[in-house]
Amino acid sequence: MEHLCGSELPFWVANETLHTDSPDLPVCFQLSVLSWLPCVYLWLACLPYLFYLQRNNKGYIMMSMLNRVKTVFGLVLWIVCWADLFGTFHELQQGKTQAPIYFVTPLVVGMTMLLATFLIQFERLKGVQSSGVLFIFWFLSVLCAIVPFRSKIILAKSEIGITDKLRFTTFYFYFALIGAELILCCFNEKPPLFSDVDTDPNPCPQTTAGFLSTVTFWWFTRMAIKGYKNPLEAKDLWSLNKRDSSEQVVPKLLREWEVEQAKAHSAEDQSTQALYSKPLPAGEGNHVGGESSPEEVEVLLSKKKGPKKASFLRSLIKAFGPYFLIGSGFKLLQDLITFVNPQLLSLLILFTKQKEAPTWWGYALAFLMFFTAFLQTLILHQHFQYCFVTGMRLRTAIIGAIYRKSLVITNAAKRTSTVGEIVNLMSVDAQRFMDLTTFLNMLWSAPLQIMLALYFLWQNLGPSVLAGVAVMILLIPFNAAIAMKTRAYQVEQMQYKDARIKLMNEILNGIKVLKLYAWENSFKNKVLEIRQKELNVLRKTAYLGALSTMAWTSAPFLVALTTFAVYVTVDKNNILDAEKAFVSLSLFNILRFPLNMLPQVISSIVQASVSLKRIQDFLSHDELDLELVDRTNTATDCSVTVVNGKFTWARQDPPALHNINLMVPQGSLLAVVGHVGCGKSSLISALLGEMEKQEGDISIRGSVAYVPQQAWIQNAILRDNILFGKAYNEPKYRSCLEACALTPDLEVLPGGDMTEIGEKGINLSGGQRQRVSLARALYNEADVYLLDDPLSAVDAHVAKHIFDQVIGPEGVLKGKTRILVTHGISFLPQVDNIVVMVEGRVSEMGSYQELLKQNGAFAEFLRNYSLEDIIEEDGATVAFDEEEEDFPDDALSNHTDMVDNEPVVNEAKRQFIRQISIISGDLENPRGRSVRKRLCSERKHVEPDPEKKLPKVEKLILAETAETGRVKAKVFWEYAKAVGPLLSLFIAFLYGCQNAAAIGANIWLSQWTNDAVGNGTKVDVSTRVGVYAALGLAQGVLLLANCLLSKAYSMLRAARLMHLHLLQGVLRAPQGFFESTPTGRVLNRFGKDVDTIDSHIPDNIDIWMRTFWYTVNVLIICSALTPPFILVVVPLMVFYWWVQRFYVATSRQLKRLESVSRSPIYSHFSETLTGSSVIRAYGRHNAFVLLNDMKVDENQKSYYPGIVSNRWLGVRIEFIGNCIVLFAALFAVIGKAHLNPGLVGLSVSYALLVTMSLNWMVRMTSDLESNIVAVERVKEYSETKTEAPWEVEEKKPSPDWPSHGNVEFSDYSVRYREGLELVLKNLTLSVKGGEKIGIVGRTGAGKSSMTLCLFRLLEAAGGEITIDGVNISEIGLHDLRSKLTIIPQEPVLFSGSLRMNLDPFEKYSDGEVWKALELSHLNKFVSNQPAKLELECSEGGENLSVGQRQLVCLARALLRKTRILILDEATAAIDLETDDLIQSTIRTQFEDCTVFTIAHRLNTIMDYTRVLVLDKGKIAEFDTPTNLLSKKGIFYGMAKDAGLTQ
Repeated sequence: MEHLCGSELPFWVANETLHTDSPDLPVCFQLSVLSWLPCVYLWLACLPYLFYLQRNNKGYIMMSMLNRVKTVFGLVLWIVCWADLFGTFHELQQGKTQAPIYFVTPLVVGMTMLLATFLIQFERLKGVQSSGVLFIFWFLSVLCAIVPFRSKIILAKSEIGITDKLRFTTFYFYFALIGAELILCCFNEKPPLFSDVDTDPNPCPQTTAGFLSTVTFWWFTRMAIKGYKNPLEAKDLWSLNKRDSSEQVVPKLLREWEVEQAKAHSAEDQSTQALYSKPLPAGEGNHVGGESSPEEVEVLLSKKKGPKKASFLRSLIKAFGPYFLIGSGFKLLQDLITFVNPQLLSLLILFTKQKEAPTWWGYALAFLMFFTAFLQTLILHQHFQYCFVTGMRLRTAIIGAIYRKSLVITNAAKRTSTVGEIVNLMSVDAQRFMDLTTFLNMLWSAPLQIMLALYFLWQNLGPSVLAGVAVMILLIPFNAAIAMKTRAYQVEQMQYKDARIKLMNEILNGIKVLKLYAWENSFKNKVLEIRQKELNVLRKTAYLGALSTMAWTSAPFLVALTTFAVYVTVDKNNILDAEKAFVSLSLFNILRFPLNMLPQVISSIVQASVSLKRIQDFLSHDELDLELVDRTNTATDCSVTVVNGKFTWARQDPPALHNINLMVPQGSLLAVVGHVGCGKSSLISALLGEMEKQEGDISIRGSVAYVPQQAWIQNAILRDNILFGKAYNEPKYRSCLEACALTPDLEVLPGGDMTEIGEKGINLSGGQRQRVSLARALYNEADVYLLDDPLSAVDAHVAKHIFDQVIGPEGVLKGKTRILVTHGISFLPQVDNIVVMVEGRVSEMGSYQELLKQNGAFAEFLRNYSLEDIIEEDGATVAFDEEEEDFPDDALSNHTDMVDNEPVVNEAKRQFIRQISIISGDLENPRGRSVRKRLCSERKHVEPDPEKKLPKVEKLILAETAETGRVKAKVFWEYAKAVGPLLSLFIAFLYGCQNAAAIGANIWLSQWTNDAVGNGTKVDVSTRVGVYAALGLAQGVLLLANCLLSKAYSMLRAARLMHLHLLQGVLRAPQGFFESTPTGRVLNRFGKDVDTIDSHIPDNIDIWMRTFWYTVNVLIICSALTPPFILVVVPLMVFYWWVQRFYVATSRQLKRLESVSRSPIYSHFSETLTGSSVIRAYGRHNAFVLLNDMKVDENQKSYYPGIVSNRWLGVRIEFIGNCIVLFAALFAVIGKAHLNPGLVGLSVSYALLVTMSLNWMVRMTSDLESNIVAVERVKEYSETKTEAPWEVEEKKPSPDWPSHGNVEFSDYSVRYREGLELVLKNLTLSVKGGEKIGIVGRTGAGKSSMTLCLFRLLEAAGGEITIDGVNISEIGLHDLRSKLTIIPQEPVLFSGSLRMNLDPFEKYSDGEVWKALELSHLNKFVSNQPAKLELECSEGGENLSVGQRQLVCLARALLRKTRILILDEATAAIDLETDDLIQSTIRTQFEDCTVFTIAHRLNTIMDYTRVLVLDKGKIAEFDTPTNLLSKKGIFYGMAKDAGLTQ
């Protein structure tokens, strides 16, 4: 520096700077270091920044006033700097030689100002609205100019005065201008021309936010305020940034993935070529054995590595790595800055020791601490923002990739992964990646932090640190062991939970049967038994949790204790002073976090790697060959041709179809017939290109419409299901409905064609679904129609209507090419050609007449099926009059074809019922005729409440109430009551004690460190160590006791009670409750909400209490040491409370919105998977991909503000924490005279930690508020309106009641629910014991309602029923229901043993059970089973046929053997044979009982004592069958239809 400044300007003078009370920096230092610092920064930043701007061009911004002013100021600054330079040259001419620095500095600064001006303009052209680079430059310039600013004023005031007038003036000009530039830099430019901001209705303010706003997340404040004023709704959310949206993120990943796959394929090809193209070495070919033997080839082949797999990880890294690295850069900076504060703390403690040091040192240190902490906050949150956004993009990209893949995978690939598994890839595995990105940097950051901390500790305490580190390392395996054990317990708990939910699901699905049989108690005990096991596991988990919490909380203390103890005992000269103790403590606290995180990060990496492999495997599946079907062939006039086709479902399978030759002329109708499983549907699939082609050619001319065998219905309104993406055209639409016989159905649906159809078409009957599917094909005017058995699910006369109107020669589709798979023999004479399939081959082909003549397979097929067809026609026409062209519901016809779909149908049905319950009086029979009409009429009358009458569609399923706004204090009180009010207080008190012990230990430490100051010799070391240890241990023990008391005892007790009340509440609820509440919603309470109460709330409360007391401690200590601190605390706390309220309100609502928008992604996805062949057939592939992207973006729209809200909060809360540090340090400096170093160390090191706990406290408050809602939701269901009591002690009937079985209805009326019209009107009839009564009537006449009244599932609206003189409305429900027996329409079995299904209370002996089985013709089947009575029934009795299930219900009835039997006759589900068995058993076994039969087949009741004919809820006729026939009334009409009379 001598050369630059000359000898008379020294660079550094210690006495002028450090050791005076008014310090000043020498002129040379000011001119060199302070002036050059900003310049060096800008020149270094300039190149990468220009490169970045070149890459990210956002379009230019128009010149604005702001921009002009900034540019002018920049030029003026350059002129000012160069004025200095010319002044120096001028002096040179005058003969005054100046030091070189006076030439260099103005030159450098001037050039830099030009660069800055250039950047201002360049940024404008590239569309930068606010510049971080320039902001930092101006900020540094102002910061560095403050020192000369002050020293020039000091100089002007001094005796010497100002000698250098020119430089004095130019400097103040310079200072004013850079100040102005800094202020101008804070304002934003207008958005660039043509940016999205102008077109977007609700753009995200982040894109236009300034640099300061971005760093502090100020731009989020608007949302926080909005969310605080009233709960946020979906419309308040900002649009997703373009760069985070699916349309940009997904293609990016897919491009990289395609590159990877291409690489893998090329590598594979090369390796295989290399292997087979090696020529034999010359001269070896001629002697014997020259050819390598087969064994050698084997060896050669096995040595070759398996084909190189495409790496999904690599494509992820390429797509998202660069962005993530920016975040890692921030993390590195933050890690380094973390270690500055402990160093500053040691300087601060040293400063308090030196009584004569200048006070400005202290202030400088305090502000430096504040500044580093603040910088650390800003950097940390930028890092988090980058990580979370990367995570969010990863999730979007993975979901998008999986969705796109799932639309094109082959059937073979589909078979390897179920729908559930693929949905899991989307939900669970994609989520794991998202979670991992936030921690990923800890992989390198944790070891770095640990190494740095150890290095500083070693410097501080020497080798004794190793003792402390040893303790930490020993704790790691201890915690790892606990974690492993906990993981095992969690798995076990999940199993119990699954079992409990599965059982609950069955109970809810079969709740009606449970009520009819009065079996609730037995099942309640089963649930409670599982629950008890679950709670036992939870208790064990809580014990482990307590140990682990104790280990982690006591860890820093144990480490400090061992380290200090070793340090003072190793060497007599080691004195533990404040600086060593508190700096070490703060370093140990830094160590705690990375040590805690490492195991977590490693386990989440392991999980993510599993997920990665699963996703990679899925994305590597084979895809369908879209070129399989030739769509361009125009050579022949046939619109469908197949030549020598050989097709298989999967490459390794044997072919399903062989040598298929088909020519379908344009416009003809081809029927495909054959037995079950002969390959009819496979043929259709092959034509669609869904099968693997092994040889041959297919060509189809024109577009295709496809009607699958199982109709695929979307969860959308009916109209959208039919339009399927085509534009709406009223006349065409109406004619389609008309042709498909859907018009009458629309009249019954609550909202006409605007009715929302549930998942998988749940609120349509099978036949309606099929017809909607047909209407869709009709509306999508195609050239070729592939119809896969569309007539099987509809009634005979409806099938006829559809064939005539749509498919047949006179139908709407005449002139189109139609391929119809069918079983309906009656239509075959009308088709052009028939193909007969046998075992995957075409056995015959020709017209109806030709085939009959050949007398081959076709003729045999006709003989087999004609009988069934007649039966079916008969069965279909019984229940209604021909003139009532109302197509009640399409009963499943008796095609044998249904056998092969049976499992599918039932599986699907189970799924529907699981997801949403149908509202109907008869949950039992989703396809039963009696349901349909009433279901519809009920639907029409549900009125939510008068003020909210909806215009069109009334919802039958009441919407679930989502809580908004703050959680009431009442809910917390509820929870406290469940825990026990006194116990709650005691637990809170214990938390306080534990913290008191912690404070005690630290105060003791500060006293100990002051010993050293006193006299330089050590006071009794062992006492100091002993008391310190005792206080610390007390803290650990209190903590352990507390954890055990709260988590393992009281909170589990609360959980047990809440579940018990919930279960009782639900089981006691009346039948109406289950009809208006979907099963899924109730299950959600038993699953998610109970789980929250079990495990999340206790943890939340625990952490909240700990952080709360910790924060209170810090404030107490700081205030006690420096009383003025209280003045600062009050405003800080007010600010804290204020920020926290804003945050909690907003984030809670955002969480809700996020979870609401998440489920549509998955349900849409599983829907797509089931309908992928339909989507492909109609060519709607891209539309569905877009739909999925929209749903994902919609979800991320609420997730993104959620992330930002956490950052927004973090910056603000940590700012409060940093202020606390600042004031603690400032007051320590002010009160330096009467404070000893130990106390200063104590208060500041505590303050340094408070940021963390403040942050946690807000998080926990928010979590707790979100979770405590579970208590409210569980409570809501445990307080539902209950049905009448199960037992009424004073009205208990005698044990042998009813001994005769006389039943009387007197003036009896009933309605389904309040506000609906009466279903039965003033019935009066009396039945003597032992009579057999048949009940008949049209659909909706009230037949089933009568039986429900006997069981009091419906309570009377007027009148009464008496049985043997006892009014049934006065006795307990269980007393009543256990004395009646019903054989319900649809047999319901529960999973469990057969024995349990017959006799859940174990009242009967094995002998009696076998007797019942024998009478119900099941004993042969059961005795052939290895397990006999313990035969496991699967859920819903899936492993028994429908007939067998019906017989099990019969066996139940035989076991109970009560005086009154009600038989609700099964409809289409049961075969005639079983029906006869049941009827004959009833005639013999229940001879002396009163029997009521609701008949669908009149022949069963023709020999009954009397027949009751109901019409519209009134008795129309009631007499013996013979009398009724002679009256020629309604009954006669029905009998005539059934062909029983002439």
